[in-house]
Amino acid sequence: MRSPHKTTVANPAALLELVGAELGASGTRSITQDQVHTFADVTGDHQWIHVDVQRARSGPFGTTIVHGFFTLALVPLLLADILEVESYSMGVNYGLDRVRFVKPLPPGTEIQATATLVSATPIDGGVQAKAAVVVEFAADGQTCCAAESVFRYYA
Repeated sequence: MRSPHKTTVANPAALLELVGAELGASGTRSITQDQVHTFADVTGDHQWIHVDVQRARSGPFGTTIVHGFFTLALVPLLLADILEVESYSMGVNYGLDRVRFVKPLPPGTEIQATATLVSATPIDGGVQAKAAVVVEFAADGQTCCAAESVFRYYA
């Protein structure tokens, strides 16, 4: 497990100076089977590999696995643990570039994320930035999910 640490900047413009920098590592989190069931209900994705605990024991992973999109949905939360912009009027998740679900995540497994700032560009009223976020298994650092998160901070 990596020691959690974050980068704090005063305002969105300060991101322009951090391109290429590793921003930090989040604290650990885990997803429960109950949360997986709730996600399945919300999204309508009741694939047995996610929700049928008994059947999944004899399936390809030996257990249920967290939906890839559930893991992806945690990226903004994990990134907030890594990057803090102290003064801004609004932050927006603008989108995603390259996303990969590299290794299945069993419920109850601790994960953490690391992030590197890939780009930062001035936009009208703020900064658009992209961070390469890697969600890792906390125990051994293996990649679970990798995504390039694009976000905007407005001054």
